[in-house]
Amino acid sequence: MITVVTGGARCGKSDYAEAIYKDTSDVCYIATSIITDDEMKERVRLHRERRNPSWRTYEGYKNIINAVGDEKNYLLDCVTLLISNIMFEICGNTEINDELAKMTEKRAMNELTSLIYAIKKEDKNLVIVTNELGSGIVPENKISRYYRDIAGRVNRKITELADKAVLIVMGCEVVLK
Repeated sequence: MITVVTGGARCGKSDYAEAIYKDTSDVCYIATSIITDDEMKERVRLHRERRNPSWRTYEGYKNIINAVGDEKNYLLDCVTLLISNIMFEICGNTEINDELAKMTEKRAMNELTSLIYAIKKEDKNLVIVTNELGSGIVPENKISRYYRDIAGRVNRKITELADKAVLIVMGCEVVLK
């Protein structure tokens, strides 16, 4: 079973996703964030503290297929951090352009579809957390517009591959698929 959980910032996506496995110890948590400053360090600390301590954690946004092990259940949090990490790795100090955006999207899709297909092949479960970025205003700057567009297309593709899609709005579940 592949489930995609989406919604806006601080709407309860991660809480909802983690609650799916609340009574399960057979879980691998795939954490895609990287600590870049004190604020992100604190966010990561809070996420670690609230997770079930029996869960195995795989930290990284590259080669996430390597997270697949003996566990039956997987939780990836989150797609949009995976995309931004890939984007900044590819772009470095270069201004984003169509070519770099396509490279970013292709690499993100390869990471995610490889994981999804491996999970499906082994008849395991995967919950994927991602942000809904397309419901707001058009971003003012170029990199944000590219990022929003990439995230929208990636979210659409992973949802096509999913069995279930859930939108969290103000902490409430809206089943989309």
